[in-house]
Amino acid sequence: MDIQLTEEQELLRSSIQRFLREQYDFDERRKIVATDEGWSRRHWKSFAELGLCAAPFQESSGGLGGGSLATMIVMQEFGRNLVVEPYFETVVLAGGLIEDVGSPEQRQALLPKIMEGEAIWALAWAEGRSRYDFNNVTTTARRQGDKFVLSGTKAAVVGAPWADKLIVSARTSGQQRDRDGVSLFVVDRHAANLHLQSFKTIDGRRAAELTLMKVEVPASQMLGSEGEGVAALEAARDRAIAALCAEAVGAMTELNSATLEYSKTRKQFGVALGTFQVLQHRMVDMFIALEESISLTQHLNLTLASKEPNGSKLASGAKTKVGYAARFVAEQAVQLHGGMGMSDELNVGHYFKRISSINIQFGDPAYHLMRYAQLDAAA
Repeated sequence: MDIQLTEEQELLRSSIQRFLREQYDFDERRKIVATDEGWSRRHWKSFAELGLCAAPFQESSGGLGGGSLATMIVMQEFGRNLVVEPYFETVVLAGGLIEDVGSPEQRQALLPKIMEGEAIWALAWAEGRSRYDFNNVTTTARRQGDKFVLSGTKAAVVGAPWADKLIVSARTSGQQRDRDGVSLFVVDRHAANLHLQSFKTIDGRRAAELTLMKVEVPASQMLGSEGEGVAALEAARDRAIAALCAEAVGAMTELNSATLEYSKTRKQFGVALGTFQVLQHRMVDMFIALEESISLTQHLNLTLASKEPNGSKLASGAKTKVGYAARFVAEQAVQLHGGMGMSDELNVGHYFKRISSINIQFGDPAYHLMRYAQLDAAA
């Protein structure tokens, strides 16, 4: 599959490429990661000014109406440049949930600030023993008059140290693993009795462990219908996988390019590495893995854009195939670069780390292979 982009989509891609080429090279990215905050508010504002934060949202919500294909274009270019700013967490995850299940009042109040680059969001759904199950929730939300009181912990919330707002899943009814009874809440990151233990991730981002100790949230801040949070999170997972696959494709593209260039210039026994047939075979395999991943990613995003019923199954298939392919490409790139492949000064090792992180977000390839098989058997 090869999507023929429209003129508007090509302009979007060109504008991102030009900005990142001029202002977000690898050295600039290393400087950003090394700062205390770990991301650039100046670049984030530029992303908003370019329309990237508004690109996926529907025109009825005040966005540009680009949908999942716009997200794919943005995430692929961000993957090529290892962008660390929380676009995925804010626009794809939180923004997607607000637009999907938020009330008209919530969409009107919350989405413009995301599209204008004035608010950073993070999604807190995982818990220490939940693995990848949205319904395995021990965090509770007890109704008290016109508010809910949230208590519990959330694990590895990527982007939480940067966020202004959080979307937190909590159980309003039922038992720990019941599908029904999980609700979503908009929580101020600086709310009383909300504690963050921040840490750096292997790919240069920031995350946190969250502890909620009777955090009070107005009932009006519930996102979506009470007790139906799992379905909303599952739809968000499909969109997230499509975006992560696009980012992985971008990273694989750069790894293949860097490895090919290195094989042409690095000499061993007086000849270029690229002249060895066994290494040529490796690079052909890397190329094939990338092309297959591009096709699957495009197919998934087109399926989600058209709202076809098999989108969730296809998402698991893509997460599996692209995950294994990305890991293969990353491992081969590191090996073909030798010891310098994992040095901090070379970008190859940073792509390897980012791909490793992508592979465990919202389910690793092995998990989604099992999920795909189960969905296929149930069909």
